[in-house]
Amino acid sequence: MPIDATQPYDDANVFARILRGELPCTRIYEDEHVLAFHDINPQAPTHILVIPKGRYVSWDDFSARATDAEIAGFVRAVGHVAREQGLVAPGYRLLTNVGQHGHQEVPHLHVHLFGGRPLGTMLAS
Repeated sequence: MPIDATQPYDDANVFARILRGELPCTRIYEDEHVLAFHDINPQAPTHILVIPKGRYVSWDDFSARATDAEIAGFVRAVGHVAREQGLVAPGYRLLTNVGQHGHQEVPHLHVHLFGGRPLGTMLAS
């Protein structure tokens, strides 16, 4: 069920639990600000989640409260992962869902990185 992106951070969410090591993930990149790992229910041949390590509910929350170092680190990590996965030349899609209308399901900011095949149009008309 989609969440309200203005709600307080929930330390029991699945990504918080992954960051604490309580749940496993297939890590592909990690630094002081970011963790990237394969989605457990991939929607494309390549489906990677990139999350900040800080307690941010949504893109709005992150852009308002994160430090400049966290923001730069997050953006650079997304680019690094895309390059390392060989997605730049053929192309890829970044998707971030925010709030109920955006169908955000986990109340921790995350970016989906999709690639590995032509992805088609973004939204149905």
